[in-house]
Parts: sequence; C-alpha cells; structure tokens
Amino acid sequence: MPNPVNRYTYRDYLQWDDGERWELIHGVPYNMSPAPSRIHQKVLGEIFGEFRDYLKDKSCEVYLAPFDVRLPSQDQADDTDNVVQPDISIICDPDKLDHKGCNGNPDLIVEVLSPSTAKHDRLRKFTLYEENGVQEYWIVDISNETVEVLSLNQGQYERVNVYGNEDEDEDEITSQLFDSFSLDLQTVFE
Repeated sequence: MPNPVNRYTYRDYLQWDDGERWELIHGVPYNMSPAPSRIHQKVLGEIFGEFRDYLKDKSCEVYLAPFDVRLPSQDQADDTDNVVQPDISIICDPDKLDHKGCNGNPDLIVEVLSPSTAKHDRLRKFTLYEENGVQEYWIVDISNETVEVLSLNQGQYERVNVYGNEDEDEDEITSQLFDSFSLDLQTVFE
C-alpha cells in the first residue's frame, strides 16, 4: 500500500497489489475504495450501454472502470505520475490504446459521483482532465439526479448544460462531440 505523503509514478502503481483500486494525480495516490453502490453501478451501466450501442459502427471505443488512463506530461512519456480510472472513457484515437489501457487523453469521460469520490471527481479530476485536454466531461450526480456536461473551449471547461431537476424541460442529454447522440434522462435514473 502506498504512503500518501510520497510521490509515485505509474511504475510504482503497477507494483501495488493490495486488492484495492488506486489513482495517481500529480504523483499523489488516492484510494478508490470502497466499491461503488448498486445504484452507482446501475446508472453507470445505463450510460455505458447507450454509448456502446451508439459507437458500435464508429471508430471510437468505450471502456468501463477499472480501465487505466495514463495522462503523461511532455517529460513523462514513459512513466507518468497521473493514472486514473474514469467510470467511462471514450477514445477515438486507436494509437492511444495499448494492452495496459489508454496512454493519453480520452475524448470523453463520464464520472458518476459517490459520496466518497464527489470532491475528488469535481475538483482534482476536473482540473486534471481540463489540463490534459479531455474534450468533454460528464459529471453524473445520483443524489440530485443531474448530469452536468462540460466542454473544453480554449483549454478551459465551459458548462454546456446541467440536465435534471433544475431543468425539467430537457429530457435528452446530448454530447458536443457526437452530434446525433442523445440519452434519455429518465432512463439513466430509473
């Protein structure tokens, strides 16, 4: 198990075999335990299924956690200190995929908030994804039944929309990256 006061790299991360899920952000380890709730997994499955069906005959691929996404800076091509496991990752550049996962920024990431990860997803991962050029970031809040869609514009995230309670007229969640994709909000939170 890593010591949270030390800085670690992907090489270190590969050595940890304590049965727990970890992420590294700027070399700092974050424990991703406990396992997600049943509702978290149900919502995640609905969103994943819709993207999987939509992308079936397209060049992009969709992956569920646990799936390592390595986000190296320019000087860390071989041993990054950023390794995350987004709930859903969509990658449209096959050159970023290898037997270990994804080496580089996914095009779209979805994170389903849990009480134990909400701050991590909204702050640390938000900043990491923005810094690394993830074009679209969805934050799914189960407790409020909302989906916040953020799109990268000139290196910074802009809120496209928050679908859910506060915007009852919007029943279809749409993506800035995939024009013809839409997801029924009611289906997500059934």
